[in-house]
Amino acid sequence: MKSIFALVDCNNFYASCEKLFDPKLKDRPVVVLSNNDGCVVARSAEVKALGIPMGVPWFQIQAEARRYGIVAFSSNYALYADMSNRVVEVLSDFSPNLEVYSIDESFLDLSGMSLRAESLAAYGVEIRQRVADWLGLAVCVGIAPTKTLAKLANHCAKKGLAGADGVCDFTTLNPGALSHLFARIDVGEVWGVGRQIKARLAAMGIQTVRQLRDADAETIRARFSVVLERTVCELRGESCLDLQEVVPDKQQIMSSRSFGTLVYERADLEEAVASYIAKAAEKLRAQDSLAGGVQVYIRTNVFKPEVPQYQKGVTVPLPEATADTRVLTQWAIRILRRIYRPGFGYHKAGVMLLDLVPAAKRQLALFDSQGGAGDARSGKLMAVLDDINQRYGRQSLRLAAEGVERSWQMRRGNLSPGYTTSWDGLPVARAGRYG
Repeated sequence: MKSIFALVDCNNFYASCEKLFDPKLKDRPVVVLSNNDGCVVARSAEVKALGIPMGVPWFQIQAEARRYGIVAFSSNYALYADMSNRVVEVLSDFSPNLEVYSIDESFLDLSGMSLRAESLAAYGVEIRQRVADWLGLAVCVGIAPTKTLAKLANHCAKKGLAGADGVCDFTTLNPGALSHLFARIDVGEVWGVGRQIKARLAAMGIQTVRQLRDADAETIRARFSVVLERTVCELRGESCLDLQEVVPDKQQIMSSRSFGTLVYERADLEEAVASYIAKAAEKLRAQDSLAGGVQVYIRTNVFKPEVPQYQKGVTVPLPEATADTRVLTQWAIRILRRIYRPGFGYHKAGVMLLDLVPAAKRQLALFDSQGGAGDARSGKLMAVLDDINQRYGRQSLRLAAEGVERSWQMRRGNLSPGYTTSWDGLPVARAGRYG
């Protein structure tokens, strides 16, 4: 059976979510800012047309913002996550096998479905229309016999290089047309080819997708990895690359934030560290791993050398690998109390979970009097915690150590309402009398 995949990608996802609930923003240039409203992390099509780059500090483009009427929003992660879940729910009607690649991208396995080759593009148009009708979001669809090619087809649909109506189906292009198209696309657009790999390929004279596709697979494997060798095979139409091979489980998980205001008290730092550990532990459990070590660091504002400076980080190996938020929090706070020094205004804190191992390979403690039963109860408790937070919104249930007031939280002065995640964010319509 021949494999067929579709990659569905939401266009300008963060900015589109912000525009969705405010009709006044329909044709306005919109940007979404990073933590503490620092840099541009998402741009609407109008902002891209102005040539404003990704990652530029917001304060540096104030003149352009006034000139072109750019509207800036703080990152509304709850809104984006909820809309992402809704997109996935809609897409699940189009394929029994769906893989979520990122917050705005999903692969659909169309293999074995009763679709004629000539109707694949029409199916992609139907997907686009359903998402637009039900959610008000625009998506592009790339269709191909491998995931690598499907992602490349999506790029072509989005950039208008091939296909029509936001859908590009590589299965309808003959080999000559594909070769001509691939010769026009930079090799850096290939899934899994990052900046460093691109530079090494360029040194070998490989600068386009076609050149990588036609390269000797064994040479690519010898100089790079088996994963890139399989990427070459995928560009030739041979499906051999699993999602996990391109997006492997993280070997380290970090959570850190700059504070909205300087933090002086240890109690506030403890709340922040506990909150960061909770986020990291949730990601840890999501990939079914355990952490064997914890690192905590704190620092003052290194960009203000005129103020007293202090930074310190300590890593501690755990006696037993765990994914229990409670245990990880206890160790993190112990580390923080060890490195904290009074009298400094702290600008940032962070945590890192290290020495990650699959949960299935958990090493039992030598003197575990409960025979692993304690860990089983811990796993059930954490599963309940994650289920509640997934169902009712992140941090609906959390440890008391994470605090209530949380005055240390990052600055988000342009935060949009929680349109889909909070009753307070619902739009209000008022009826008036006429006549």
